[in-house]
Amino acid sequence: MLSTFIHTLYQVFLPISLPVIGGALIKRFKSIETKPLSTLSLYLLSPALIFETLMHADISYGDVTQTVMFTVLNMLLLWGLAAMLGKTLLLPAAERAGLTLVALFTNCVNYGLPLVLLAFGQAGLDKASVYVILQIIIVNTIGVYFAARSHFSMKQAVLSIFKLPSVYAAVLAILLRTSGVLLPPSLEEGVSMVSGAYSSVALFILGAQMVSVNAGSSGRAVYTAASQKAFYAGMALRLVLSPLASALLLLIIGIHGTLFNVILILSSMPAAVNAVILAEQFDAAPKIVTRCILWTTLASFLVLPLLIGILS
Repeated sequence: MLSTFIHTLYQVFLPISLPVIGGALIKRFKSIETKPLSTLSLYLLSPALIFETLMHADISYGDVTQTVMFTVLNMLLLWGLAAMLGKTLLLPAAERAGLTLVALFTNCVNYGLPLVLLAFGQAGLDKASVYVILQIIIVNTIGVYFAARSHFSMKQAVLSIFKLPSVYAAVLAILLRTSGVLLPPSLEEGVSMVSGAYSSVALFILGAQMVSVNAGSSGRAVYTAASQKAFYAGMALRLVLSPLASALLLLIIGIHGTLFNVILILSSMPAAVNAVILAEQFDAAPKIVTRCILWTTLASFLVLPLLIGILS
């Protein structure tokens, strides 16, 4: 087990750590703004990666069906666990909303996709594409509901989907693939060049965002008893309960092989940075969400190598 853990660290997490550390150092000492890079990743690199992956992905109808089934059931399961913990701990409404965001939404795009590619190769990335597209849609619809609750606008949430270029890229790739239309070789090479830049830029952004999150939660912040309970509950949900619940659900559905490994890793990722954006916008305990993002990300560099080693 120890040798497998060290091997996974060396083969998978060492390459990932370099751009993450680079992003953290440049953010710390040069105070760069990550918003332009995030825009580049969201509107160009990520759609190119999704498009290229879906155009050539070795995925079956059964893979798609099982992934959709797992995503919906896992969301409901984690929602129920977060609600139960929130009521048991007598958390205020804002803390319960923040706990739900931490439980449900993982950093499966900026962190998960590069990790899956390194750990499981192109076959793993193919399997991951459907799950990631579903997560992007859910975060921008149901995520808004969980964060806003009382002043939720279904119309705004639905319209937000149509602002996501990755969704259009996925639809275009599916249409081209089902119709048998191929891109000209020169155009396909250009898309490949753009998508190839995704991993390093996404991991660079992750490192810079970790420094920003840390700065945002530093200082003399005072945490109440309720916020402390919400923080520890969020850590337990994301690092322990979520992987266990996901593994059990995957076994019940009957998912196995590479698809099992990929979905389990993606559903066990640390809390998504996007969660704090929703928490801040709708006052869903953003300080608690911020702390959970930082510490689940740091803990993932120990937890995920162990999980990948076990799956290997």
